[in-house]
Amino acid sequence: MKKQWLARSGTADLILIFGGWALGPAPFQQLSSEHDQLFVDDYIRLDDPLDETSDYDRVTLVSFSFGVVSAAHWVNDFNVRPTRLVAIGGTLYPADPRWGIAPEMIRATADNLTEASFSKFCRRAGLGMPVPILDVPQARAELNAVIARGPAPELSFDRIWVPQRDRIIPTSAQEAAWKDQASVVRGVDAPHVPFHKGQNWTEWCS
Repeated sequence: MKKQWLARSGTADLILIFGGWALGPAPFQQLSSEHDQLFVDDYIRLDDPLDETSDYDRVTLVSFSFGVVSAAHWVNDFNVRPTRLVAIGGTLYPADPRWGIAPEMIRATADNLTEASFSKFCRRAGLGMPVPILDVPQARAELNAVIARGPAPELSFDRIWVPQRDRIIPTSAQEAAWKDQASVVRGVDAPHVPFHKGQNWTEWCS
């Protein structure tokens, strides 16, 4: 796991962000908040207890894309209980024909990964900013690790956002995956990456 502070001023509230695969922190740096923000990605190993979170009175864990399943594994492994749990554009089933990405598609993405194919992925995801620099071997290893780790244990979220124009994790798969938590699911008219300048964290954490 890799981590970096996006904002740190010593507030009592922390937004802990489990980002998506290979996109880095840039999509989240557009969002404003008065709270401290700690960004996490690189899910080859979920081996960091993130002791920094113990310094806060309240921790809102926001997970996006493959960060959703990774955060759920992490919460279970370290027996962490955030104040609030939010999932955006992801499920607990990373490689699944019904509730995630078709296994053959995610394996093909890993096996055939290049800078050009990653640029295509970013366009399909609706990333409205320059394509991040990609470490191809590391990104491939991360995909394979997510596949090998498999589904996460069931976890109840306080809010689940499903992008209605998702071309990465199909909208229908997300809706099916969260049917047992339908009361907290909200649709958002956006592509897989639903964040844009002018938004704030309060909107996503509500």
